[in-house]
Amino acid sequence: MVKHSRRRTRRRLMAEINVVPYIDVMLVLLVIFMVTAPLITSGVKVSLPQVKTGAITGPATESVVITVDQFGDYYIDIGAEKNQPASDQILHERLRVVLEYQPDTPILVRGDNSVDYGRVVRAMAIAQKAGAPEVGLITVPPERREP
Repeated sequence: MVKHSRRRTRRRLMAEINVVPYIDVMLVLLVIFMVTAPLITSGVKVSLPQVKTGAITGPATESVVITVDQFGDYYIDIGAEKNQPASDQILHERLRVVLEYQPDTPILVRGDNSVDYGRVVRAMAIAQKAGAPEVGLITVPPERREP
């Protein structure tokens, strides 16, 4: 009886890396970052109107207007010192008191055309921190040119 020796053939090791699982993981991470990135950014909440044109109708309660002049000083149209610049702390305290008694009072910010945008956003942030549910911006409509 002749024994047939079985040869054990060794498979050669594959030197290539299978990158398909890595691509799958990368795509999942990309989707996760795309979804979570807008949620992480912080900002001032502004309720924008849903109409294309038209003026804002008068609210049932009188609104409070914060004015930011060309030098970046704040003025608030409530209190005894309406024509005096208000610091961040004074602005916050006055708004907090008003919103404590009338929580639905609309807060509007009127910023000078040449003032730094950061000062206007800071006024909006102070109003939101004081408890304002919505903060609006006052603008002037552009002049119409007749053909």
